Amino acid sequence: MSTQTSRISTRRAKRRTLRREFLRRLATELAIVWPIMSGLILLIIAAGVIIGRFEGWPLGDSFYFSFVTGLTIGYGDLVPKMLITRVLAIAIGAMGILLTALLAAVAVKALGGTGSPEDGS
Repeated sequence: MSTQTSRISTRRAKRRTLRREFLRRLATELAIVWPIMSGLILLIIAAGVIIGRFEGWPLGDSFYFSFVTGLTIGYGDLVPKMLITRVLAIAIGAMGILLTALLAAVAVKALGGTGSPEDGS
């Protein structure tokens, strides 16, 4: 029974090490792409504020619309009615997709640099 217990604790320690290595690599990769990500976030917010000003929405609703549209959730509770604001909403959606893809790519790269707990790396 103690052999099985030591095997389980060894596996847990390897998983813990793997998680730490992944998080370290993720932080390193995020630091590299942060200027691009922050630029996209600022553009999404700016476009949302512009849409809100045209549509007469409060600032909080403009931020809310920016993130709901940027994350491609789109609840439909705030809908731009003017042509220019609809075009900006499409641009927010495209920037949100780019932001999500960039984050996923960074996470995959960080994960690719770590070994699996079963292979002993």
